[in-house]
Parts: sequence; structure tokens; C-alpha cells
Amino acid sequence: MSSKVEIRAFFDEPTNTVTYLVADPATLQAAVIDPVLDYDHRSGKAQTASADRVLEAARQAGWNIAWILETHAHADHLSAAPYIKRHTGAPIAIGEHIRQVQAIFRPVFNLDDDARAEKDSGFDRLLRDGDTLPLGDLAVHVLHTPGHTPACVSYRVEDAVFVGDTLFMPDYGTARADFPGGDARTLYRSIRRLLALPLPTRLFMCHDYKTPGREGYAWETTVAQERASNIHIRDGVSEDEFVAMRQQRDATLAAPALLLPSIQVNIRAGCLPTAESNGVRYLKIPLSLPGMP
Repeated sequence: MSSKVEIRAFFDEPTNTVTYLVADPATLQAAVIDPVLDYDHRSGKAQTASADRVLEAARQAGWNIAWILETHAHADHLSAAPYIKRHTGAPIAIGEHIRQVQAIFRPVFNLDDDARAEKDSGFDRLLRDGDTLPLGDLAVHVLHTPGHTPACVSYRVEDAVFVGDTLFMPDYGTARADFPGGDARTLYRSIRRLLALPLPTRLFMCHDYKTPGREGYAWETTVAQERASNIHIRDGVSEDEFVAMRQQRDATLAAPALLLPSIQVNIRAGCLPTAESNGVRYLKIPLSLPGMP
């Protein structure tokens, strides 16, 4: 299967997150998927080195960043989407079911009086299953793939699919489904939808945790490889078997280290909390951080 799309990956080892720069080399139009803000939870300070690497790579290639795409509201890192938007003007897009996630967490973070949260989602574009976004002469196809969260989407460009947290490399398995609004049975069906794509389809993970015994980090695989050897959901694993495994495994997992700061920022399209949210500011990130609203 030939592909016209060019893909560059940027791995953030502190959060095990992969950010992608996806481009149509013919028209020089590009998208950033799942950008990371460098956040030190010990000091409460943030830096933008990871995002700057993505911006510099695009500049050197002569690519114009036309979209900033989130696969979901991440619970393990803060999004650098507003920083990249400030530097490029590109809109921030996410699945339309982010409103459901916001409704779940708004009372948790005392955001009920946040006027913007009440009026709109905070994102520039909410995406439905089946939507397409222009990327030069190419197109980004949106697939709603819930289960890890209600708002999870995957993005297909040519023969490449960016799967967010639905799947991991075959030796690591699948995403947890015990977050509020998550569901193991829904996750199984979303993954089977992805694995129904043509066998050579390339799948790009949002995370890799380097299974013990594997020499290095990896984040690209194929539908064929996942169907043959994914330890949780290879061909032959039934829905009931998967749900039982996932529920048992999830019961043993600790909460992500950056869960609270990540969720409260990421459900706001990466924008930092303000003092006007019931008088509460949860993060120590300085609001004067360059390029951040």
C-alpha cells in the first residue's frame, strides 16, 4: 500500500507520549496530533521544549501547520495545543463527545461558574464520526473510537491511523477503560473496528511503555501485527474474554501521576485554569508562560 503522507514522531519519555507531525509534502500542509506541554508536577512549572521541537521541525521542512488534533482529553500529560495555536493560528479539534467528558469533570474542578465552559467547549472544532478535514491534497478521516474515554477519536490519513489510547504495541496490549465514562465493552468494539481496516494499514500509538524485555521504545505497528499478536485482543479473543481481562487488570492499576492537572487543563482545550473559576487556581503554572493563554 503506497502512501503520500509524511509522518514525524516526537517521543516524550517523561510521559511516554508520542506527538505526531503529519504532512502532505506536495502542498506543505501539516497537522500536529497530541502535542505535549512539559510539566513538572514537583515544582508546578511548565516548559515548551517538546512543542518547540515540533514547531522547529515544521519550520525546517517548510510545512504550514493547519490543524492541531487531540485524540482525547489526556490524563497523563498536559496539552501544548494553545501554545502551538498561538504560534501558528491553527484551530484545535477534538471529538464532539468531549462535552460528555467536560460534564463529568466540571463539578470535580469547580468549573460550574466558568462562563466559557458553559457557553462552548473551548475547542475550535468538535468532530463527528465520519468527518473529514482537509490536509492539502490529503484528508484526515475521523473515526469515533470510544471506550478509554467517551470522546476518543482516531485519525486516518492515507494508510496511517493515529489511534490515541485505544491500542498499544502488540506486546503491551490495550488501554485501560476504568476512567469515568470509559467502558471495556465499548473499547473492544472500537478496537475491532480499527482492526477491520486493511491488514497493511499502519497504526501509530499515542504511548509506549516499553514492555520488559523489549530493547527500545516503539510506536508504529500494523493491523496485521495487532490481529496476529496483540496480547489482549488478537484474533480469537472474544468480547466477553476481553472485558473480563480488562476489568480485572484495570482494578490493579494506579491513577496516572498527572491525572488531576492533566484533566483540568485538557478538558479546557489545554487552557490553564483562571482565578475566576470559583476563586480556585489548581495549578502553579505561571499564566505568563510564553505563548500560553
